[in-house]
Amino acid sequence: MLDIRFPTALQMVLCVAESEREGKRSTSKILAMGLEANPSFVRKMMVPLTRDGIIVSTLGRSGTIRLGRPAEAISLCDIYTSVLEDKPLLAGRPEVPARCLVSANACWFFKELAREAEQASLDVLAKWTVADALQEIHMRDSRHPEGSCEPQKDSENAAI
Repeated sequence: MLDIRFPTALQMVLCVAESEREGKRSTSKILAMGLEANPSFVRKMMVPLTRDGIIVSTLGRSGTIRLGRPAEAISLCDIYTSVLEDKPLLAGRPEVPARCLVSANACWFFKELAREAEQASLDVLAKWTVADALQEIHMRDSRHPEGSCEPQKDSENAAI
């Protein structure tokens, strides 16, 4: 089963950053509309991001979600480690009885391979900031030069 926490959190943080850039307000309801998700799911995803200072939210009718620090100071690795915590990128099989050469050695081999793959992924994510990602999105956007994260009214231009 694919884990969608990181891409979901990344999309949320990027939309909050874009809304701030545009001088607009972000709420869990607005983010949920863009993600086509329940606002309670969005609020659940916000918990680790808030805990780690990536976003800050205020409660109430005039509540808003904003970045906890400048977009240039938030790496994609920060977001990844916040929402995935210590869950490994690749999960190994439970220990199996050592019945042959492979079953006796596959577990340690896979653990080392998974550790190396995860470190490579973290290294790539650490090179990118939220500001870099937004800049790249703006450069590649051909549909909406303004790059708005607000949901579109018609179904042909579905949001986010």
